[in-house]
Amino acid sequence: MLPKIIEFLKDKKILILGFGREGKSSFDYIRKYLPEKEITVADGKEQALPDEFTKGIFGEDYLSHLGDFDIVLKSPGIPFRDVEIPEKVLVTCQLDLFLKYAPCKKLGVTGSKGKTTTSTLAYKMLVESGVDAVLMGNMGLPVLDYIEEIEGKIAVIEMSSHQLEFTRTSPDVAIITNIYEEHLEHYKGGMKGYVGAKLNIVKHQNENGTFVYNGTQGLSEYIDLNSIKSKKVAVNEDDEISFKAENPHLIGIHNKHDVLLAYSAAKELGATAQGAEKAIADFEGIEHRMECVGTYKGITFYNDCIATIPRAVMCAVKALGAKTLIFGGMDRGIDYTDFARDLEKSGLSVLIGTKTTGHKIIDMMSENGTVKKLIKAENIEDAVIKAYENTEKGGICILSPAAPSYNEYKNFEEKGRFYKTCIRKHGE
Repeated sequence: MLPKIIEFLKDKKILILGFGREGKSSFDYIRKYLPEKEITVADGKEQALPDEFTKGIFGEDYLSHLGDFDIVLKSPGIPFRDVEIPEKVLVTCQLDLFLKYAPCKKLGVTGSKGKTTTSTLAYKMLVESGVDAVLMGNMGLPVLDYIEEIEGKIAVIEMSSHQLEFTRTSPDVAIITNIYEEHLEHYKGGMKGYVGAKLNIVKHQNENGTFVYNGTQGLSEYIDLNSIKSKKVAVNEDDEISFKAENPHLIGIHNKHDVLLAYSAAKELGATAQGAEKAIADFEGIEHRMECVGTYKGITFYNDCIATIPRAVMCAVKALGAKTLIFGGMDRGIDYTDFARDLEKSGLSVLIGTKTTGHKIIDMMSENGTVKKLIKAENIEDAVIKAYENTEKGGICILSPAAPSYNEYKNFEEKGRFYKTCIRKHGE
């Protein structure tokens, strides 16, 4: 008997749109069961075709053939903001197929910030409570890679807005950590489109589901909570934690909130307070999220390159008591007026801005008058050199960009790792 996903796909004309990690994962899964089925792959870059039964559409016009197919399996990174979808075509994705057909319970986590920490904590809380769980999703672990081994287990899935955009099924337990302006360039309608994608994590739940959400922020601006059919659990920053939750990797009110969100969701699927406490004690942190790089020349450096929105930056600065901030990246057209004001009010002494937004914000603060030391850096290595020159001994310097990295780097991981290399190089 064929798996349900394959039964659904076997008679369809399929286009795999985007042939990176997830696209190749989708191809491999289909090809395992349908070895001679014609499959078409499309990508902006030329790709080697895997076999004689595969066709390719590559180059600038790779999005112009959607109407030739019944099913388009879209990779998350391809924006559809300016793409018209032919009426007869079903655009879907790995996540949608997994949520609909995988034989297991699913716990999904989305939000503008805190997704990785919250999903990792929820997973560890379940495991430490004796629950068989698997962690997958947006952190680079395609969900179809796990579908053969997931039956009877709990799938804990980090879900980006890009993955959720064409998802028509919600997980059994859903978490929204928060919603702030991000990725607006990706969606039709800007913020409205971005929020609409996020809300797919909960809007298809039924009465048996659970929705855990940020009660401190409140979501009434974005969603009518009365329209949600599932059980609703609001989690607030000042809620009490009923077990020991001390860990140097989880300092700050935002991390406490992630702990509360994770436990509120995980206990719906069998996590215990004892399991949660053990998971928190053993938590080793997330690379690029308030990651301590080390102390060099008397200065302690942190890598918070995952912080691509102002709110996340200010949370990290406050939690660490940082004195020097390195920030800046790709300009998405976000209004940084409030962020500049928050920087001025903060305990920071030195602000080192990189291109493009870092320079823009420094110009804004300079024009308005400031007591902070403002420095423009040409790049990350120049910023690290200037941090060594301008940070007092015993102080903390943090890279927390408040913007994406795509203007100079492939992603925030590449930027964060280069930052760490520069710290060690100039700290000798």
